[in-house]
Amino acid sequence: MIRAAVGLLLGLGLLAPVVACGSTEPAQPVATSQVDLPKSYKFEPATITVHSGTAVTWTNHDNFTHTVRLIEEGNRVIGTMSPGQKVTFTFTKPGTYHYDCSLHPQDMRGEVIVT
Repeated sequence: MIRAAVGLLLGLGLLAPVVACGSTEPAQPVATSQVDLPKSYKFEPATITVHSGTAVTWTNHDNFTHTVRLIEEGNRVIGTMSPGQKVTFTFTKPGTYHYDCSLHPQDMRGEVIVT
């Protein structure tokens, strides 16, 4: 019964927008040292690339408090940002660093690729 209903919805084109919503494609790296937190519980751009020795700044434009927590650094929270605040961290070693917001880890994740 469920398969028939899904088949009917797909046939009518009604389920296609729902199926197409989620993307499993990884974010393309952006060469920048600035990461914004817009009003949407995300880091933008989600993946950046910088050279070793670069200071990366996260700016909170959301209405809620967020953090930047470096996963590879022992889940170290490098800063907490109230709305309008910034956090800066200098990456001194090449590698890939994953980070999230420790308050909203299910929604807010990012990556810094240091060359």
